[in-house]
Amino acid sequence: MSEPTSPARVAVIQFNPQVGIANRSDNLHQSLVLATEAAKGGANLIVLPELSNCGYFFSSRQDAFDHAEAVPSGPSVREWIDFACKHQVYLVAGLSEIDGMQLFNTAVLLGPNGFIGKYRKAHLWNLEKLWFTPGDTGFPVFETPIGRIGMLICWDIWFPEVPRILSQQGADIICSVNNWVWTPPPLFDEAGKCMASYLTMTAAHVNNVFIAAASRIGEERDARYLGCSLIAGTNGWPIGAVASANRQEILFADIDITSARSAPIWNSLNDLQRDRRNDLYDQMLGYSQHPALPR
Repeated sequence: MSEPTSPARVAVIQFNPQVGIANRSDNLHQSLVLATEAAKGGANLIVLPELSNCGYFFSSRQDAFDHAEAVPSGPSVREWIDFACKHQVYLVAGLSEIDGMQLFNTAVLLGPNGFIGKYRKAHLWNLEKLWFTPGDTGFPVFETPIGRIGMLICWDIWFPEVPRILSQQGADIICSVNNWVWTPPPLFDEAGKCMASYLTMTAAHVNNVFIAAASRIGEERDARYLGCSLIAGTNGWPIGAVASANRQEILFADIDITSARSAPIWNSLNDLQRDRRNDLYDQMLGYSQHPALPR
């Protein structure tokens, strides 16, 4: 068995950040406590949930502004940067970003040398549309020493274009930050999995990419959250367990991140990347797609 070319220990953190100005310092503190536990467990890529420093269910647009901060100069991002530098890890975390008079639901990627980049949520869920501006960053993929990292946020996974575009731009792993909410039943199948978990597994499978999905738990104002965090392999199946719906947890997976670049040939005639029909898709959609990075 050959040695991994880009070994990584990935951790996704599932916890219960609460909205409210009085809770912000506790949310940030808890995120750092759990991230420290993940780092002590050997993780060098750690993923926190969506809006993990401020909670989710704002009461008004002003409330959303009160919870927001600038990127990368805001206090939470600075604390997360200090953590990533101290522990020499990569950290992905969600927060409410303020930019002038606009608010964005944002995920940041931080590393051993500081701020790397950010992604602003493209697809806004429910009342988010009253607080946030739809993201304008596109779907960036960031080169790091451990591999190419992309990000998406929650409702994005319901739009297959998002993981497809990230994978076509060469992402080795997609970090998915989430506040998956309870929706009309059935919420879970007989195996105890929710639809969001299946969508994550499917996106990993059809794009031959790792996806590390961190969700949250608990109740907040009138909202209830699903948990069900997971780390999906390039074949789509979870690496290890899928997290519970209601417990604080850290999931770990040991992976070779850049192995995503060697797309498996399912048989002598079929391969997911090779079989794509851009000659048809581009004509039907009315655009020309930029060529993918080599995998």
